[in-house]
Amino acid sequence: MTSEPDPFPRPPLDTAALDAVLVRPGGLWRRIEVLPETGSTNTDLAARAAAGAPHGSVLVTEHQTAGKGRLGRGFSVPPRAALTVSLLVRPDAPVSSLSWLSPLMGVAGVGAVRRLTGVKASLKWPNDVIVPAGLRSGAAPSDGKLAGILAEVDFSSGSPAVVVGIGLNVSQSRSELPVDNAVSLRGEGSAALDRGALLAAVLGEFEELYTVWTAAGGDAEASGLASAYRDTCATLGRPVRVHLPGGRVLEGTATGVDSEARLLVRGPDGERALSAGDVVHVRPGG
Repeated sequence: MTSEPDPFPRPPLDTAALDAVLVRPGGLWRRIEVLPETGSTNTDLAARAAAGAPHGSVLVTEHQTAGKGRLGRGFSVPPRAALTVSLLVRPDAPVSSLSWLSPLMGVAGVGAVRRLTGVKASLKWPNDVIVPAGLRSGAAPSDGKLAGILAEVDFSSGSPAVVVGIGLNVSQSRSELPVDNAVSLRGEGSAALDRGALLAAVLGEFEELYTVWTAAGGDAEASGLASAYRDTCATLGRPVRVHLPGGRVLEGTATGVDSEARLLVRGPDGERALSAGDVVHVRPGG
């Protein structure tokens, strides 16, 4: 008796095929390395960066067991169910502009998801790829988190090395997702679950945006990155409750994102600019 074929197969990534598509003379990417399993691709690549790993290094894993989110939050996913990748760049840009690398990955992720899967992804400030409630595949009371992004900067070599990681939920079932508000491409009705194609699309979008951004000296306004981010950020224009350190809460309306990637919130005492490091959570307001 034969078993039924898995309707959502999870094949391994093809390293040779990825290198053939992504690594080329004059391009950003040096090598695509795929690990069978690791705790965190960001942690691994940050250690390699400190040891001198080259600009354009990419590290992917089939199974991440101790992923890192903002504020030290951890997570794990089933083997080959998500796209979990970190990349290393050493930008020739002012330190003050490095806060744009996490948003840059967000814009790249949204662009790749929209183009390949048809899922109506957007961004939640500062670092989540979401599917807004009104654009979910079924009736849903809240936004669904599709991917998280984390950027880490190391100055040990004297110039900044930035590791940017993204974890994109691809084929997880509802029971395999870590929290109630998480969603996957599969859960949102997409049949485009090829992680290799998704990786190529994300890295291609990132390279295009990064090339223009660095050519503009890290100026997010001049390069068009700030405009692209604002166009894809669903947080803007919404009432929000911003949870700050020490249990404080700021209620108001998210009015914009400034040239330093800070969220502008207009509250009872006027408009305030908040950096990602200032904020614990941003929730929809009432």
